[in-house]
Amino acid sequence: QVQPVESGGGVVQAGGSLRLSCVVSGRTFSSYAMAWFRQAPGKAREFVSTISWSGGRTRYAESVEGRFTISRDNAKNTVFLQMNSLKPEDTAVYYCAAAVSGGATIVEGLYDYWGQGTQVTVSS
Repeated sequence: QVQPVESGGGVVQAGGSLRLSCVVSGRTFSSYAMAWFRQAPGKAREFVSTISWSGGRTRYAESVEGRFTISRDNAKNTVFLQMNSLKPEDTAVYYCAAAVSGGATIVEGLYDYWGQGTQVTVSS
């Protein structure tokens, strides 16, 4: 059973930082592409960042480029999202997702496994 579990969300002031983590159960984590999506109240879920199975390719939404960094530790079955210079518009539930295909895709429908989400709130 593959199950992503997110942690690290919380409340932070604008300009602050948070680091999200996502641990994935199962023995094939190193073959999955991993991604972060987010959903703000009243809005559709949107792509934030993705990393290929090897970590060799990363992609970011334009809104977070230069502020967020995605990384992974295959030995620990964990993917991270370092979020700096946070803005109130970053407030959302952040979801971790795994794609069996392995490529760093931004297409939500290509992700096979999803976590329950972690709340990030940025106050102004």
